[in-house]
Amino acid sequence: MTARPNRTSDPPGARSVPKAAPTSHATPNPAQLPVTEGRPEGYFPTGPLPGLAHDEDAPVYVISIAAQLAGMHPQTLRSYDRLGLVTPGRTPGRGRRYSARDVALLREVQRLSQEEGVNLEGIRQILRLGAQVMALQAQVRQLADELAHARADAERRVAEAHTSHRRDLVPIERGAVVIWRPLPRR
Repeated sequence: MTARPNRTSDPPGARSVPKAAPTSHATPNPAQLPVTEGRPEGYFPTGPLPGLAHDEDAPVYVISIAAQLAGMHPQTLRSYDRLGLVTPGRTPGRGRRYSARDVALLREVQRLSQEEGVNLEGIRQILRLGAQVMALQAQVRQLADELAHARADAERRVAEAHTSHRRDLVPIERGAVVIWRPLPRR
């Protein structure tokens, strides 16, 4: 049996390696391994590594792989697409391509439906409100950044004004004090 080469539709980290003969030693438990830098020695995560090489919004998974990753039937993904719960990217031939973020969203839809007992319209509202909250949080972050820049600019201007006023002051002799008294009214 020969191994098929990896395809672009395979999830990251999936390898087409022929099965090795069983070994006599057991795989060590990660909890029993020595820990370095917060991870057990010899521990390597099985999923995609975060960073520039992995884009969560890149539509890379075909419907069958996305369904398998989400633990659903492909027909369920099609119906969720028709209902507008999860909208995958499309290829020029109109084929669906799911991103890692879409797969996570599918898992959340499944959790809400099965564990929480929420109907599809309720899930749609939850997702809409969640997206609205995320947009508002992004707007708050943007406004907070603008406020911080405006405050820094205002403080800089005040400091510049104070330094310019000090140069405009005229020294006077301290010995003479003039007291002005108005004349009495007649």
